[in-house]
Amino acid sequence: MNLFRNVVFIAAIAGLVAGVVLACLQAYATVPLILKAEVYEQAGGGHHHDHAAPAANDTNAMSSAAPAPAEAVAPAAEDEGWAPADGFERFAFSVVANIVTGIGFALILVAVSEFAGGIGNWRQGVFWGLAGFAVFTLAPGLGLPPELPAMPAADLTQRQIWWWATVVATAAGLGLIAFRKSLPLAILAVLLIVAPHVVGAPQPDSFETPIPEGLHHQFVVAVTVTNLVFWLVLGAVVGVVRGRFTGTATSLRDSFA
Repeated sequence: MNLFRNVVFIAAIAGLVAGVVLACLQAYATVPLILKAEVYEQAGGGHHHDHAAPAANDTNAMSSAAPAPAEAVAPAAEDEGWAPADGFERFAFSVVANIVTGIGFALILVAVSEFAGGIGNWRQGVFWGLAGFAVFTLAPGLGLPPELPAMPAADLTQRQIWWWATVVATAAGLGLIAFRKSLPLAILAVLLIVAPHVVGAPQPDSFETPIPEGLHHQFVVAVTVTNLVFWLVLGAVVGVVRGRFTGTATSLRDSFA
């Protein structure tokens, strides 16, 4: 029970810090681009995705983590339900969502790193953060880049399956490269990392969209950079907090007596 408590404690602090940082970066870098895209969406007659984008891809947009864009304006007779107002209310909900997401990713990061002896300091945390960025943002984003409102998308279930398969394959491949010094396993690792991209991500039937290509490019770059910062901060904070509260202990199991 102590081990579980320690993992949750460290993940909560790291997720809180990284989530707030990400929300602030999004407010400056990605939200303005989403608002611009919504203008094109409405001007284009309310065209929107045939299927909603998966939460994982929005996180990478976590893939993360940009706040979920507002849906296209529907006819007046259709009730779209409640949504946070633009401004402080939208920012506040974005902060909460990013903190929850950050804690979830931090739990994964801390739990997995403990099998390798734990993250001892912020420098090790940065490397683990880079690994998390590669697994959850970079690799899936190569096939399913972050999407703006009014952009076409393939079937939701197919995208989710491909996203998760890519995450698992990339994580397994990086783990084999980092912790298994064997040429056959290294070859297997490369095959695992490349395989999802050889198969290819599911694509929409049509790529027609009112969103300018330049705007989408800016959004992909902004999402990628903000998620890189998120993972670096997450890993570094995990290393600092774990090192501070465990001292010289080699494992969380040996600390918090």
